[in-house]
Amino acid sequence: MQVKTEIIVLSALRYQEKSLVVKSFTKDFGLKTYFIRNAFGTKNKALNSAYFQPLNLLFVDATHKNKESLEYINELKLAYAYQTFATDFYKNCVAVFLAEVLANSLKDEQVNKALFLYLKTALIWFDEHDFTPNFHLWFLWNLTKYLGFFPNKENIKGVYFNPVDGTFGSEFTPLCFNEDETSLFKKLFDVSLNDNRIITNNAERRGLLKLILRYYEIHIAQFKQIKSIEILPELFQ
Repeated sequence: MQVKTEIIVLSALRYQEKSLVVKSFTKDFGLKTYFIRNAFGTKNKALNSAYFQPLNLLFVDATHKNKESLEYINELKLAYAYQTFATDFYKNCVAVFLAEVLANSLKDEQVNKALFLYLKTALIWFDEHDFTPNFHLWFLWNLTKYLGFFPNKENIKGVYFNPVDGTFGSEFTPLCFNEDETSLFKKLFDVSLNDNRIITNNAERRGLLKLILRYYEIHIAQFKQIKSIEILPELFQ
């Protein structure tokens, strides 16, 4: 079946010498994996490996067999050309990190146009504005709304956060965040792209990142350790 859709590149794995296996989240078909033949070859400039950088936004004309096998891209073009990701070291590092989190989070994702629009809008905003050190926290926090485990703030005065059911309470259980962790975690409800006064220092950013990834690990089956997280502390020293 021939289809046209927008995709967000999540990962690209080199196959043999010249080809790529590209995992992507598509606007109209959910999660799809494409085989790009000769992506590193000189004869296939139309599907060059440069197009498949983490989080690239593409329009593709593809062949879908819809049999849980690899799909094929026939033609493509940029849906949006990032202006700052390649030149801004901080943004590039954050993009690599977020792409890895998304690749781990959207494992069996079906069609979700609201989620696709959220991702696309957020990434373009990040590209068009000056670097903000809280973007990755804001992004991951709001992503939980679309993944189905945004915390319930009904009893937000509770001193412990239970990440299993996403609620606050007064009773501590082994998986709960302790009082200090819970107090810090609550700041995410007020995190904003336009106001860095809620999360003001790098120690808080590092602590919050660890907490929100713990939260993801509980709610997403086989959520792997994020390797690229190692580069983020260097940004927030």
